[in-house]
Amino acid sequence: MALRAPAADVERLRPHAHDGSPPHGGRYPSVVEAIGHTPLVEIARMAPHPNVRIYAKLEGLNPTGSVKDRVAKALIEDLEESGRLGPDSIIVEPTSGNTGIALAMIARRRGYRVAVVLPDDATRERRQVLALYGAEIIDSPGALGSNGAIALARRLVQDDPRFVMPDQYGNPANPRVHEETTAEEILADCPEVDVFVAGLGTGGTLMGVGRRLRRHHPEVRIYAAEPMAGESVQGLRSLDDGFVPEILDPSLLDGRFLVTNAEAVAAVRELLDREGIFAGVSSGGAIAVAQRVAADMEHGTIVVLLADGGWKYLSQELWTRDLDEESLESLNLW
Repeated sequence: MALRAPAADVERLRPHAHDGSPPHGGRYPSVVEAIGHTPLVEIARMAPHPNVRIYAKLEGLNPTGSVKDRVAKALIEDLEESGRLGPDSIIVEPTSGNTGIALAMIARRRGYRVAVVLPDDATRERRQVLALYGAEIIDSPGALGSNGAIALARRLVQDDPRFVMPDQYGNPANPRVHEETTAEEILADCPEVDVFVAGLGTGGTLMGVGRRLRRHHPEVRIYAAEPMAGESVQGLRSLDDGFVPEILDPSLLDGRFLVTNAEAVAAVRELLDREGIFAGVSSGGAIAVAQRVAADMEHGTIVVLLADGGWKYLSQELWTRDLDEESLESLNLW
């Protein structure tokens, strides 16, 4: 017997040729030029009620699997245009994995040497991919999280003139690329957006997208998903942990919602179970915030950015292990 989708889902699945959405995909001269152009997908089953529509921006479909492809391309182009790269230069960047992977891919295409400062408890998948792209890995203490990686990378730059740090936390090229690409894609696909939600990491996505959306419609609200102080969720940071990225302007945000590890994992599991979207842990935090905001809205449209896919977290067994029997505090979500 054939299975049939609920009538409401059938209606949502019907093509809407009148919506003006540009086609995704295309033909490009290289994989670097294929960065961006990611789809916006409605996640109706995650919405608290039908009058609020939630759309997910699937950044895991970038070439190396994360939103950081956009940033890495902009950072390397900034280094090139500023003349900071010499024949002996080594691009060095602190990363929890995604930015380093993206830098390594683009550097391989362009013939640069890359070293990444990575917390020593980063997942096996990240290390494997970094090695495949030819990046040199410099370990920093996992207990110090991304703050420890940043401090070590900055020391390396001070001690060895070969190291050149593009600095995703302080380089205006980071928010600028989101203003010029990510936000423009969202407006092309969803001009009626009322709320934008993303995880708080470097702040680049929130700042860049937020500024462009506000020019489009000053009443658009911008919300950040922020981990609880002391909890490590890959790609997210708590401002209470002592480091505020230079590119972050908190006054642009309408609010910062604290998210626990448990909430992030529960949401990313629900996203897979109910919508078939396999996303990374920080995406779970962003989804949890989008649901909280939606619950307080009578109607409207939310766009939530899912920063990466879930495959880099498979070794943590977050989708398969019985977490009721183990404290989430003991899990390594890097």
